Amino acid sequence: MYIRQILLLIFVSVSITVFSQKKIELKDVVSSPVFSAKTVTGLHSLNDGLNYSTLEDNKIIRYSYKTGEKVDILFDLSKIENPGFTSFSDYSFSSDENKILFTTKREPIYRHSFTAEYFIWNKTTQEMTPLSSNGAQQLATFSPDGERVAFVRNNNLFIKSLKFATENQVTRDGKKNEVINGAPDWVYEEEFSFNKAFEWSPDSKFLAFIKFNETQVPLFNIPMYQGEKPELKDNQLYPGVYSYKYPKAGENNSVVSVLIYDLKSKSSVTAEVGNDLDQYIPRIKWTADASDLAIMKVNRLQNKLDIVLANPYTGDTRAFFTEKNKRYICEDFYDDFIFLPDNKYIVLNSERDGYSHLYLYDRQGIEIKKLSVGDYDVTDFYGFDPEKKVFYYQAAKESPLRREVYFVSLDGKKSGKLTAGIGTNNAEFSSGYKYFINYFSNSQTPNVVTIQDQAGKVIRTLEDNKALKSLLGEYAMPKKEFFNFKTSEGVALNGWMLKPANFDPSKKYPVVMTQYSGPNSQEVLDRWEIGWSDYLAQEGFVVACVDPRGTGARGEEFRKMTYEQLGKYESDDQVEAARYLGTLSYVDKDNIAIWGWSYGGFMSALCMEKGANVFKAGISVAPVTNWRFYDSVYTERYMRTPKENADGYDDNSPLSHADQIKGKYLLIHGSADDNVHLQNTMEFSEKMVQAGVQFDMATYTNRNHSIRGGNTRLHLYTKMTDWLVKNLK
Repeated sequence: MYIRQILLLIFVSVSITVFSQKKIELKDVVSSPVFSAKTVTGLHSLNDGLNYSTLEDNKIIRYSYKTGEKVDILFDLSKIENPGFTSFSDYSFSSDENKILFTTKREPIYRHSFTAEYFIWNKTTQEMTPLSSNGAQQLATFSPDGERVAFVRNNNLFIKSLKFATENQVTRDGKKNEVINGAPDWVYEEEFSFNKAFEWSPDSKFLAFIKFNETQVPLFNIPMYQGEKPELKDNQLYPGVYSYKYPKAGENNSVVSVLIYDLKSKSSVTAEVGNDLDQYIPRIKWTADASDLAIMKVNRLQNKLDIVLANPYTGDTRAFFTEKNKRYICEDFYDDFIFLPDNKYIVLNSERDGYSHLYLYDRQGIEIKKLSVGDYDVTDFYGFDPEKKVFYYQAAKESPLRREVYFVSLDGKKSGKLTAGIGTNNAEFSSGYKYFINYFSNSQTPNVVTIQDQAGKVIRTLEDNKALKSLLGEYAMPKKEFFNFKTSEGVALNGWMLKPANFDPSKKYPVVMTQYSGPNSQEVLDRWEIGWSDYLAQEGFVVACVDPRGTGARGEEFRKMTYEQLGKYESDDQVEAARYLGTLSYVDKDNIAIWGWSYGGFMSALCMEKGANVFKAGISVAPVTNWRFYDSVYTERYMRTPKENADGYDDNSPLSHADQIKGKYLLIHGSADDNVHLQNTMEFSEKMVQAGVQFDMATYTNRNHSIRGGNTRLHLYTKMTDWLVKNLK
């Protein structure tokens, strides 16, 4: 009797604890997230390598790496009389750290690009001056000697002399939708993941830049309505039109050229890059001694990359290095190709042995050695310490689900791991590489930001998110569980699962599968995140995610096997994943849904067709429905051109199989999506209409690919939640 009473008391106590815990509100995870982990922002390593600065409440504060303690305040906006601005979002130092360039009034253009008003603070004279009074600027960048700032305005390149307060216009042919100087066009920015298309020479004598002539690129028009937040009053009766150059697969790209401006002669030379008008130039980089400009030339299929070295005085070029791949060259190559400070060596990232690894070359382009070795992918290259002659990098060495920070010496005799946390580690090294700040998290641990020395020893914890951990204790949060299984083809796939907080293994639960599935992406990672999936689990769904073939950190063959047939293997694997989940005793196999955004939306549509007897419901947000509608650089990297690979485009297009959808389907898009055009959804909806397939649909006025603004996000996720509850439960 006594034991029964104790057990009853324990049961009552546990029940009270569970039921007294708070419930996640939808707005908490989609529109005003209260579970966001704190981090350290606006961080710059200072020249001495012993201190760093951060941006805090319009102050730039100096901290010591050695102690993690505050040293002093380098700049305090509130102490400046009539600075000309009330807040700033970013800052950068001149090379001698005597001047500070502030970014204010930032206005986004596309994913990476923005205009802003820049101001310069001179610590010696204690003066604040605007960079320019002739209109908003882009990409303001100090010259290495700190005497000038280069920037772009209205598609032209300018140089401001700080000594004489003069503004020199380098180019004059810039014009909207025709010519851009020093900044990438839409497709370069989006798919080559860079924003600035100019580079100062290390000696500050030259400014090299890429010119984009997009005259022959087809124009894409997006209707813009009155809307709200923002309200476009001029469009009240007649919609306006936003027009920009967007090259779809197989269409004309910008013709690119490289020019080198000589500050002394105030004249430019054009680098000799050949006559191939279809080639891409995704990066330009100066050698460490400023003797040459390295120009990367990539063919349209992106499977051959040539690097040529240009003479800055004449523009003459000579061949230097070539990289080839039977499918395509991963875009990580462009940023991981580095000239070392001594100007004797080059580091690059290649997949030539089946995995992404670092290689060392000499200045003649001859391979010296392979720096990282093993059946794993290097996922980031942090740099080289010339004093200790050590390279630092991130890799998925222990598991594709995790990331660690490693080092290897130039002679290969010393190597090792610098991080201890099991999960996701990302480092930011100090100038001189004596210290690094490590950002760590895993599925159960919010961001932990630490200062560590070059041996990996933790010196100080800058952020442990103690307050967030305490807050989480007030909620019945689901715990992420990782799993793996083999498909009927014998392919091992990784996944994670969230179960309801009050999970009862004797019950059967509906399942919502979430995924992205795009090339070299990863959703199944041991990292911290709380979002809509956690809310759905709280509401009684089992939520699962599986990374199919084509995703990252599992070697080149796994990553690139989707080449020329995007969607085929990924959708096969998602259907297999749903079938596997259906075998679990607590899963209601007749109530499985799949959803995704962008590439994930494409995948959801295809799975609803190929897995018509498996999926009861599906949601596609901003999906590609035929790769013929998407941009040239991304699509052709994986698919070649429509002319070369017509079947690859059409066989795995949702447009080709719309009549096979049997389950409930919700299609969502923003009307002003500049990335995945609304055209995709309109053409797909028409296919379903003509095939007699019933579906639900929602469009969001004037919203881009992220579908944000005002109440939009909460409305979107409320709609999707209610729709799943209605169609699965």
